[in-house]
Amino acid sequence: MHAREAARLLLALAAGVAIGWTLSTTAPAPRVVATPAPDAAPTGADLAQFRQFLADLLPGNEPRRADEPPDYSPEVVMYDQPRLMDEAFAHLVRHTPGKTDLYLVAFGGDGDEDVFRNEVEYAETLFSQRFGAKGRTLVLENNPATVGTRPLATWTNLEDALERLTTRVMDPEEDILVLFMTSHGSEEHDLYVGMGTLPLDPINAEDLADILAAHPVRWKVVIVSACYSGGFVAPLKNATTMVVTAARADRTSFGCGADSDITYFGKAFFAHGLNETDSFRGAFDVATRLVAEWEAEHDDAKASEPQIASTPLIEAKLASWRKDLKLGAPVPFAPAAKPDGEAQSRARSRNQ
Repeated sequence: MHAREAARLLLALAAGVAIGWTLSTTAPAPRVVATPAPDAAPTGADLAQFRQFLADLLPGNEPRRADEPPDYSPEVVMYDQPRLMDEAFAHLVRHTPGKTDLYLVAFGGDGDEDVFRNEVEYAETLFSQRFGAKGRTLVLENNPATVGTRPLATWTNLEDALERLTTRVMDPEEDILVLFMTSHGSEEHDLYVGMGTLPLDPINAEDLADILAAHPVRWKVVIVSACYSGGFVAPLKNATTMVVTAARADRTSFGCGADSDITYFGKAFFAHGLNETDSFRGAFDVATRLVAEWEAEHDDAKASEPQIASTPLIEAKLASWRKDLKLGAPVPFAPAAKPDGEAQSRARSRNQ
């Protein structure tokens, strides 16, 4: 079975999986994706049942009401993706000849918790205002508030984005790609991708490595914020790629849930680290210290231990880029703005 087809099976969750689970209610809610029985078929009901289980078990992790219909038409949303991708790319600025430009692609995979939307949109603002990437940022996100204005974070859109970037916008040999992916993660190193009744294909570590290999950019910084995200390091690292993850391959990370505006790692790395320093290495050092401090406040929380893999080549490239960078002022974190209703009108029109 193709890896992408096999991965879809991981979206289902039988009710019996919940039996025997024990999680502390005092520690921050970890991001968890459970593994279904091999013959299970993914359904919206399975996902809703899983999210309701988390809501009952983990304080502050309440999802949107599973029994309420979505305020959008899944069919309209999916058919609208080419238009949204065209509009997003129409605003991108092309490579500057003779200069190294930095491009950000931010991917918010879980559309049922606003924390992931907050992170990718904050990353967009931070890189635009502080790191000279205005006009060179692309956000793919799953969130009911933005289905009519932002492309979805999907496997297909990620491939499309990289194809367009490398053939029409970037200089793939000169420019730097920062790929930031945030969602729930599983022990099998799968990133959850979905939104309510719109389940989408998950992306695992090998999948992401294959996607990047098929759309080559020489210089990359890949940041994965999820439980067990350390499992992405080995498949993604190479001589010209820096990989940063929120946790070890066998550890959870913390700070998601309906009551959270930003994850521990997102707050530490982006809101603190990249505002206190001008380098990804420096931001990582800040983040590891802060995350350890915050986790230490919970006696029963097992340390997530963020990971980094780098090389002299990518470090030298980033240092060269920083020499020409006119660093902007720090950008305080703020959650994404709530929609005014007009932005979703096209996507939800079929439901009215």
